[in-house]
Amino acid sequence: MTYTYLNVHEAASLIQHGETIGFSGFTPAGAVKAIPKALAQRAREHHERGEAFKVAVVTGASTGPSLDGELAKAEAVSWRTPYQSSKELRQSINEGKTRFFDMHLSTLSQSLRYGFLGKMNWAIVEACDLTDDGEIVLTTSVGAAPTFCRVADKILVELNRFHPPALRGLHDLYEPLDPPHRLPIPILKPSDRIGSATLKVDPRKIVGVVETSLPDETAGFAASDEVTDRIGENVAAFLAEELRQGRIPAEFLPLQSGVGNIANAVLGSLGREKAIPPFEMFTEVIQDSVLDLMRSGKVKFATGTSITVSSEALKSVYEDLDFFRPRLLLRPQEITNNPELVRRLGIITINTALEVDLFGNVNSTHVMGKNLMNGIGGSGDFTRNGYLSLFTCPSTAKGGKISTIVPVVSHMDHSEHSVQVVVTEQGVADLRGKSPTERAHLIVQNCVHPDYREELSGYFSKVRDGHTPHTLGAAYAMHQQFLQTGSMRGVSWEKYF
Repeated sequence: MTYTYLNVHEAASLIQHGETIGFSGFTPAGAVKAIPKALAQRAREHHERGEAFKVAVVTGASTGPSLDGELAKAEAVSWRTPYQSSKELRQSINEGKTRFFDMHLSTLSQSLRYGFLGKMNWAIVEACDLTDDGEIVLTTSVGAAPTFCRVADKILVELNRFHPPALRGLHDLYEPLDPPHRLPIPILKPSDRIGSATLKVDPRKIVGVVETSLPDETAGFAASDEVTDRIGENVAAFLAEELRQGRIPAEFLPLQSGVGNIANAVLGSLGREKAIPPFEMFTEVIQDSVLDLMRSGKVKFATGTSITVSSEALKSVYEDLDFFRPRLLLRPQEITNNPELVRRLGIITINTALEVDLFGNVNSTHVMGKNLMNGIGGSGDFTRNGYLSLFTCPSTAKGGKISTIVPVVSHMDHSEHSVQVVVTEQGVADLRGKSPTERAHLIVQNCVHPDYREELSGYFSKVRDGHTPHTLGAAYAMHQQFLQTGSMRGVSWEKYF
């Protein structure tokens, strides 16, 4: 079939107010970049004429500034799911201008197929190659692109010449059947291939192709520091001891790691820990540190749904595809995050918390209980089903003005029933088999910053009754103290008891 090649403005002109669009991308990796910017410009022109123009935006996870950022600045997003990390979009959501609903990333694709999110008008995906019979070779992520293309009425393709067609073979695309016809997912180890190397669509659905040559808008992560390095060392030491005690098999288990500078520091420490043998990864996002561990032989294989690395690291992958091809595999997020696979393969999960309370409940999404930061992402998919679930965070934030350990979290994403281990730069609290009172003592002793240890001990020492001992009147006193004074320090518990 001969496709219609369009410029970005021609492509954007096809999209109408009120339509729902599924954009490829999982983080800025593999996210479309040209059409969204043109669509934002179209929205501005409509708004200048006093005309409404907004679209619903669905992606795999977060995207880059050319997508979420540009559309949010143009006030062109009516609703958004399942995850975001854009400053502009976050502001629009917290101001109530954009409806956002947070979702576990493993559930997005099936919710679309089940019809829970309504009709999808467009799928707009980035490709590095496209054949006449409708075979699309994706770029640096998969996310939910296969399902977007399946359920959408029409498809636009950004054919991005920055990414080499030689990426063909780096993807393993598999969509499970829907109930009652769903079969077991036949993955027995992270490196098993079960699907197609290309995204196969009806070529008649592809109404336009836009050629580009644009790099991924990955900004990289902050360099590790003393705090993140210490967190990493604490995680590595804990897992090494679990190995020595026989609670982790001698050959180790596949690892999932969240995104960011703490995750990079943790992986770096695991790489240096001699007691931990070479291991595989079954995760969402493959970061720079994973590539380094592959080169050193510490990571034998990694499967995820995106390669989210610095431009230098991606260049090194493209220059050495023969090395990385047998060691890397990208899958849809409903496979990488699938709860049954996480449970059956025995994944060790390591994710980042915004705040943790004395009983092990975790907030990973909201600041002061109300303002969305990014979203739950895939942390719940892994935490609730992992062989061993760890949460990491620095013990303080905002230059020490906030304790990340609080009496009761201001918003709960992961309950005490799912969180097994809490790690800060201060130490490790192993919560397995512990009552709420025992958990509180462990967390205060091992994880709380010294500046807040007496304060949190003071709270807990005054609450003596109940299986989960706390008092509603004082549970958020530290949060209130911060809102009133700019610091959590100095709470006077006497007025509450």
